[in-house]
Amino acid sequence: MAKAHVYKRDHINTDEIIPARYLNTDNEAELAKYCLEDLDKDFVKKAKPGDVVVAGDDFGCGSSREHAVWAIRGAKVQTIIARSFARIFYRNAINCGFYLIESPEAVDKIQDGDEVEIDYDAGVIQDKTNGKKIKFMPLPDFALEIIRDGGLLDHIMKAGV
Repeated sequence: MAKAHVYKRDHINTDEIIPARYLNTDNEAELAKYCLEDLDKDFVKKAKPGDVVVAGDDFGCGSSREHAVWAIRGAKVQTIIARSFARIFYRNAINCGFYLIESPEAVDKIQDGDEVEIDYDAGVIQDKTNGKKIKFMPLPDFALEIIRDGGLLDHIMKAGV
């Protein structure tokens, strides 16, 4: 069961996800210590492995740094659920092997602290706190293959290209 950390704000940018002052490493565990620090200074204290972040429109806007995905993944966040994602962040997430869920309905229905379960294959979020079932469009097969292989580089290596 995952706890939802809800930030119903639009345009959460990559500098809020991982501030530029910490970009001197590509180590996910190190980056995780500062994940969302400029949005919520207590996020890393509250978040547990497998939790989810819920946000508004255009999550991940700003610079195209992969460090934003690495920080989130390093913090052991299961997924980000948002109304929409900045396109470069969205593609970086897939390339880094990280699943994102675009669902305005979920953002409207999930409250901070709700317990949720996600069936990625069926495209269903079950909010155990309020009993609501929320459908979302699962990622296409090509993206799932990249994610299941651990990211684009591992996917290419597996394909022998």
